[in-house]
Amino acid sequence: MSVQRLDLETATRIAITAVRSADSLGIRPLAAAVLDAAGHPLALLRDENASFLRPQIATGKARGCLGMGMGGRELARRAQAMPVFFSAINSLTKGEVIPVAGGVLIRNSAGELLGAIGISGDTSDNDERCALRAIAEVGLIADTGDPQLGS
Repeated sequence: MSVQRLDLETATRIAITAVRSADSLGIRPLAAAVLDAAGHPLALLRDENASFLRPQIATGKARGCLGMGMGGRELARRAQAMPVFFSAINSLTKGEVIPVAGGVLIRNSAGELLGAIGISGDTSDNDERCALRAIAEVGLIADTGDPQLGS
């Protein structure tokens, strides 16, 4: 039986693993935001050395993925191809959509959407690496919007 929703314990484990991954990978301190499928926050953690805007940026990455239904890499490609559309999206959301890598959809083994994670603190690629590690650690599936990196 597949997991039907993302619960507080799992979301917290994902966020903790993501933030701790930065240290083990030797990258800058991070913040991690884990949202359920409806876009509600379940876990928001910031390494004590991460800058104060990191939680908001991480949340924007996760919200963008959920709101558009695709991983951050695909969002980034579309934002580059359709800047006027994404400007309108950011106007509608008061700037809460950040279309870059580091925002990752979280799915169960049946492909059902459970939520999303956003990571901020280092390069978008390194942020995404931490998200992928954390999602894999709890046995769920990452959807980055890029078939080569996870869905």
